[in-house]
Amino acid sequence: MAAGNKMLVNGSRVRTLKDGGIKKGPVVYWMSREQRVKDNWALLYAQALAMERKAPLLVVFALAPQFLGATMRQYDFMLKGLACVDDDLAKSAIPFYLLEGNPEKEIPNLSTTVEAAALVSDFDPLRIKREWKAKLMTRLHIPFYEVDAHNIVPCWMASSKQEYGAYTLRPKLKRLLPDFLTEYPALQRHPYRMKRTDERIDWRKVRTFLKIDGSANGIDSVESGESAAANALDHFLAQKLNDYNGRRNDPCLDGQSNLSPYLHFGQLAAQRVALEVNKVRADQKSKDAFLEELIVRRELSDNFCFYNEAYDRFEGFPRWAQESLNGHRSDKREYIYTVSQFEEAITHDPLWNAAQREMARKGKMHGYMRMYWCKKILEWTQSPEEALGSAIYLNDKYELDGRDPNGYAGIAWSIGGVHDRAWFDRKVFGKVRYMSYGGCRSKFDVETYIKQNRF
Repeated sequence: MAAGNKMLVNGSRVRTLKDGGIKKGPVVYWMSREQRVKDNWALLYAQALAMERKAPLLVVFALAPQFLGATMRQYDFMLKGLACVDDDLAKSAIPFYLLEGNPEKEIPNLSTTVEAAALVSDFDPLRIKREWKAKLMTRLHIPFYEVDAHNIVPCWMASSKQEYGAYTLRPKLKRLLPDFLTEYPALQRHPYRMKRTDERIDWRKVRTFLKIDGSANGIDSVESGESAAANALDHFLAQKLNDYNGRRNDPCLDGQSNLSPYLHFGQLAAQRVALEVNKVRADQKSKDAFLEELIVRRELSDNFCFYNEAYDRFEGFPRWAQESLNGHRSDKREYIYTVSQFEEAITHDPLWNAAQREMARKGKMHGYMRMYWCKKILEWTQSPEEALGSAIYLNDKYELDGRDPNGYAGIAWSIGGVHDRAWFDRKVFGKVRYMSYGGCRSKFDVETYIKQNRF
């Protein structure tokens, strides 16, 4: 990497996936996980490469017709945000291309069409994204770089292995944070341009290309896009951060940040959030509690998915949990439900039903309830594998932030003891941590929560 680029983007954020010599032609940034223009290290790095070569810069997004069980709910939120990206890039004289089709085919095709000199992508630990990149590279004949613009400390720098838990990753992140928690430079208006090869995007027509489940409707109460994300952050900092530590674990209160959809779709950078939290005068315990979730827990989830190929399978659970759950496969379950019964929220447990209804209606479930919700699915299904599949299906269909490392790690914690320790042995759960209705009642007003999510 040239010295100028090192000054702009910390070199440790960048990995060379495919090497190659310097060629003439535009630089292409394949936007995927980081769907924003501001505070985007991958876009900044792509622009630095283009400026160094005095070349045009293009941003492309490959819209897969279906993706890991996502429904119109998630696609609607994403497409509205991408329309904002299109407008914001135009202000910096950077063209935006929306390609319809799978990336392993569409990205190389576009790169060939525009005679690109280099390709830059953002980082994503999910298996499908890594498979896309592996297939793409067999058809690519130019340098290909990957930039971790999602984590504050790049995933491969934070650790070279799967961590046991937050307690092992936390000191590593703490040591590296001063090098990476820095202010962003501004994206420049790009001086080197090329003529567009297609018309402006018809965002209404784009939806007809999709082959997805339309049964989960969009969430009109949550506005999408980079500006909406910035407004949500401002609201959290001004109205909620100071009381975060005392209110965050009560599902009856609106004490959480509600930033997860924006972080998931990359409409907001976690690094920007951390920078702004550090600037605000607020209760220190609240700031510490929030930054623990934002940095340590989020980056632990990426670590889990990056270094564990079986992050969504029984085989991805720690050995002690696999052995313990295997020893209780034949235990009699007091209740057994199908995934359809779960989805319709018709279990015997009014608290669980309320949590399912909250998720189906709002596109989100309180973090504490997500744990209870998931553990009960383990208790009320025939096997850990069935529980895992049901939890992932429901989470990814209804949560705006589904199909995310946080979701996979949270489900694996609930069902398979990932990032946890062995507890007392009990029926069905084995040594995996148990949660009960009575335990919830001791922590918050269960009846109020049920009333809030009755319909």
